[in-house]
Amino acid sequence: MAEYGFRRWIITFTVITAALLELIDTTIVNVALPKIMGNLGATLEDANWIVTGYAVANVIILPMSGWLGDRFGRKNYFLASILIFTVASFLCGNATSLSELIAFRLLQGLAGGGLISTGQAILLETWPPSEVGMATALFGLGAVVGPTVGPTLGGLITDNLSWQWIFYVNIPVGAIAAFCVSTFVRESPKYGQGKRVDWWGIFFLALGVGALQVVLEKGEDKDWFQTWWITALTFTTIISAICFVWREVSIDFPVVNFKILRHRSFSIGIFTSFALGVALYGSTFIFPVFCQNLLGFTAEQTGLILLPGGLATIAMMPFVGNMLKKGFPAQFLSAGGFILFFIFCWMLYGSTLQSGTGDFFWPLIVRGIGMAILFVPLTTLAIQSLRGPEIGQGTGLNNMMRQLGGSFGIAIMTTVIHIKSGVNRNILLENINQYNPAYNERNNNTIQNFVSQGFSMEQARDMAHQAMEGIVNRQTMLTTYNGMYLLIGVFTLICIPLIFLQPFKKGGPSMPVDAH
Repeated sequence: MAEYGFRRWIITFTVITAALLELIDTTIVNVALPKIMGNLGATLEDANWIVTGYAVANVIILPMSGWLGDRFGRKNYFLASILIFTVASFLCGNATSLSELIAFRLLQGLAGGGLISTGQAILLETWPPSEVGMATALFGLGAVVGPTVGPTLGGLITDNLSWQWIFYVNIPVGAIAAFCVSTFVRESPKYGQGKRVDWWGIFFLALGVGALQVVLEKGEDKDWFQTWWITALTFTTIISAICFVWREVSIDFPVVNFKILRHRSFSIGIFTSFALGVALYGSTFIFPVFCQNLLGFTAEQTGLILLPGGLATIAMMPFVGNMLKKGFPAQFLSAGGFILFFIFCWMLYGSTLQSGTGDFFWPLIVRGIGMAILFVPLTTLAIQSLRGPEIGQGTGLNNMMRQLGGSFGIAIMTTVIHIKSGVNRNILLENINQYNPAYNERNNNTIQNFVSQGFSMEQARDMAHQAMEGIVNRQTMLTTYNGMYLLIGVFTLICIPLIFLQPFKKGGPSMPVDAH
């Protein structure tokens, strides 16, 4: 049942706050890893499981969240997720060993998965069917801005307080969100109550999705299939996926209802959401690494550079929602968003080692606008035909596909960067030889510069060699990162035809929602 007035806005605020909690925690820990390692005496490889464990637990629960909401009621499940997430945050801050912190992050990830899709389903029920675009736009504030501001917030907290506070800050926010949910959110029908639990489906889903996420997170570090347990997990993923699909289509009460794929808008929408995940998380992954490793920016500086783009996204979200409400085709908006994202990538493709903070302002503004007019229409198109209990199932699967898109994107980009950096380095090294006049002139000038500073000729030659090695390495990575921007941009253009396979809706996208 749609809400109006103050109640609608307090529910909207609560859902966005809960979504931000989960999505910020996806990236906020990354910048604090060095201090966590020093405090808990862990290696980087071991500490990375703090991030990986959260992502694995998150992606496991997302497709099940619709079923859990139907079984226990969306309000009850959403409230329980907030409370567990808040308690897990306290336990993470109080962890005294790495194993404790990883275990509590797993718990936090399981609870966080329920915040996203269930919160989105509640929001879609709270707004009238004719304003589903606006509801999606408001929800998108958390989904798009969260991963962007996470590293900035993490850097500020870690530099000025301690790493424990990146978890403690969740406690008051979680407490307020829990109070608002218990007070203002109405209960939804419990569609799954009294039906048998699909334990085998849950087992195959958790095993398959969990194994896949670990492969994507750790594959590049472990040289992919050169490591036996990566190969074993890949095989586990394939077998579990086959068993899961067979199980779900052969029983009456599946944990994931594949019948919702009969809606063409949804079946195509999960692929466009996957593409959105690649673009969103891939660009968020590459840009900070580029700024910090090549340009020497701090984590805080990088976060502040990203801030205007996030503000542009926030400013555009209501405008996009209003356009959809007035009946402007979501397909045209989405296509415009992909084009703007390509323009952003093309602008960064021309970056140099002399690029400063001002050079990134307009590209990131273009990205921010593009993300706003991508996320809202793509999500609206995907869920526009869902009804009743299908809403919870659909939002869970759609969010999972976006998350997996990000994981696939980062895994592929990391591998391509590794391969292309070797290729680009070899190309550059071909120009460093005694038969190249430009190299000889540069090398001799560098040697003479060091000699003029008081170093011996032998020392000057060694230092010139090291300086040239540093130049080659930096130019190699610059060429590689620029190539990755172009790759992402071309990928977004290729995705545009998919959007127009989804049916157009006269009068703008809308959908029936649950009756209470």
